[in-house]
Amino acid sequence: MLRPIFQILLILLSSTNLLSQNLQGHITDASGLALQDVVVINKSKVEHTHSDANGFFMLEGVQATDEIQFSHIGFESLVFIAADFLTQEQNNWALQEARLSLSQVVISPAVGLDVQISDVDLKLNPVLSSQQLLQRVPGLFIGQHAGGGKAEQIFLRGFDIDHGTDINLSVDGLPVNKVSHAHGQGYSDLHFVIPETLATIDFGKGPYQAAQGDFTTAGYVAFKTKDQLEQNSLSVSYGDFASFRTVGMFKLLDGPKTKAYAAGSFNAFDGPFISPQNFNRVNLFTKFSTQLAQDEKLEFSASHFASKWTASGQIPWRAVRSGQIDRFGAIDDTEGGNTSRSNLVVNHFKRLNNGSKINSTLYYSRYDFELFSNFTFFLENPVDGDQIRQFENRELMGFQTTLDHKFNLGDKTIKYQFGAGLRYDNVDDLELARTKNRKETLEQLAFGDVDQTHGFLFAAANLKLGKWRLNPGLRLDGFQFDYTDRLASNFSNPTASSLRLSPKFNLFYEPSSTVQLYLKNGLGFHSNDTRVSVTPGAVDSSLPKAFGADLGLNFKPNDKLFVNFALWSLYLEQEFVYVGDEAIVEPSGETRRLGFDLGLRYQPTPWLYLQQDLNYAYARSLEAAAGEDYIPLAPSWTAMGSATVDLAHGISAGLRYRFIDDRPANEDNSIVAAGYFITDANIGYSLGNWRFGISVENIFDTEWEETQFATNSRLQNEAVAVEEIHFTPGTPRFIRGQITYRF
Repeated sequence: MLRPIFQILLILLSSTNLLSQNLQGHITDASGLALQDVVVINKSKVEHTHSDANGFFMLEGVQATDEIQFSHIGFESLVFIAADFLTQEQNNWALQEARLSLSQVVISPAVGLDVQISDVDLKLNPVLSSQQLLQRVPGLFIGQHAGGGKAEQIFLRGFDIDHGTDINLSVDGLPVNKVSHAHGQGYSDLHFVIPETLATIDFGKGPYQAAQGDFTTAGYVAFKTKDQLEQNSLSVSYGDFASFRTVGMFKLLDGPKTKAYAAGSFNAFDGPFISPQNFNRVNLFTKFSTQLAQDEKLEFSASHFASKWTASGQIPWRAVRSGQIDRFGAIDDTEGGNTSRSNLVVNHFKRLNNGSKINSTLYYSRYDFELFSNFTFFLENPVDGDQIRQFENRELMGFQTTLDHKFNLGDKTIKYQFGAGLRYDNVDDLELARTKNRKETLEQLAFGDVDQTHGFLFAAANLKLGKWRLNPGLRLDGFQFDYTDRLASNFSNPTASSLRLSPKFNLFYEPSSTVQLYLKNGLGFHSNDTRVSVTPGAVDSSLPKAFGADLGLNFKPNDKLFVNFALWSLYLEQEFVYVGDEAIVEPSGETRRLGFDLGLRYQPTPWLYLQQDLNYAYARSLEAAAGEDYIPLAPSWTAMGSATVDLAHGISAGLRYRFIDDRPANEDNSIVAAGYFITDANIGYSLGNWRFGISVENIFDTEWEETQFATNSRLQNEAVAVEEIHFTPGTPRFIRGQITYRF
């Protein structure tokens, strides 16, 4: 009697095992190009995974009756029953392109919501200038104050990040931030990117990702370029203030497994200034990608840009009020500079036999920089003026390799990631000098060579426990600082080294497919200038720690609405202020920032998309007396929003605004940097292969100050110095038209 029962149980168990299998295969677009980050959902069990760089995915524990869904921004969702595919070891699916919709955004731990939302924002509101790249990150503000060729000033989460001190930027794995830069630590010039080549923007706020290291205090932004072009294109735009831009993008290879294209652009702009900026920039870019096998992909890209410009700089209000100069005039109109950068990047993606994935990036960059500025006019030199020159030649090279794998612990699967990398900066002729009219060097204040080496290791894990997901991480960064002082009477080559261990722990709770709650915690840092780090006793403060925490909610009640809300805090054990005309970094002590972010995306109809981001930050120094503890230029309220219309018959239009509140310009708030509210609009029409567009920036012709600083300066006719707001005026109403031909 027992034997038949035992046999029946064996049959049932074996049947259950047959029904619970792994579903795997490759996902491509209609042309056969592998699609990365397709969200694969087992709707019957609310289990998720995603496709890798080769388009491959594996979803475990699938039964024949389970309902599977593929979802990816810009493609029709695909839903099917698993039964027909479980019997095959490999499957191939091709997704069809579809109109962009919030319905394609899925609350999933597999692919970050920030990436999905930014994909929708980017595709519905294409970036048409390198200055707009960072403005696609919710809550991030930029300002330009040196003629268009200098890197933008960045604001995020109560930080005046200057040009990149507290945000980590990269493009295809290539670091953008430059350590020990002639103008300031972390200097990040994104002008080598042609906006039309961008595919996705990945970003995160706070120091919570183990894979993100140096400069990741306020957050990180990782740009990825396209692997292929859908069409060749030529575009020309012309507008006010001698604005001219032309872009060409051309397919070189378009095989089933191998893609290659080239892109180039030229920009020119005089600006509204009395002394024209004479700005021009040339960009070149090419990318080659090939599917070596179903489990292996190789990408190679090369880029170059060069620009030069003049600038009217930051002008004092008193000179404008007195009538000495016009609002668009200058005290010293010989400011400006020139810069160039050439990059080589190789990315390799490989799936190993044991189910692991390994991604590797190798990069090399050659960079030149020369900048002329005059912040104080005649304060230091009443005769020749205070113009300074900042100069460097740099070689940057490095690599990063990341291994993803998983193992079973009882009935639980733990996914983990290990990574390692090395970066080396060789900076020659790093100089700060007092100059006259860009021609004559009056005095060298600093001159030397920097060698900075940065090695790192990181590990992170993902463990799912029912509706909970745990994400612990740990990162180790080591730095070697080396400086040769070429102004010293005797040979001087001080060195220093420092280590930073940064733990992370993130917790997610997903009670349903429409709600995600999270708590993120982490330790981050940003490195300091090598010249300061090698100063005796300064090593401990060369990598100041940042402690961050986010408590947030992602909510998608239906296919038309997405809501994100986060309460956050960030503590820095030391904050530095770079003094550009002295090549020193001044410590300002401990600081704390508290705030919230609110993001809304609403698509009431297929042709209307609404976006709103509201951000608040409370930023204070912890070592100053009350009333004298303001952090200069730290923004409190910021907001950005847009409405995008995409109608039938090729008609589209958009309206976009950005707002920043008044903010303290000095520690006691006695000098205030004025806020502004600026609105831009655009309209376009497609006819066959042609696209016609008109954009209007600052449609209400608002008078605004794009960048502002509290500066102590002296004009030539003044007996004593005056500290007040110095500003770069924002561009008045600015109209330009664009024609694009695709073929």
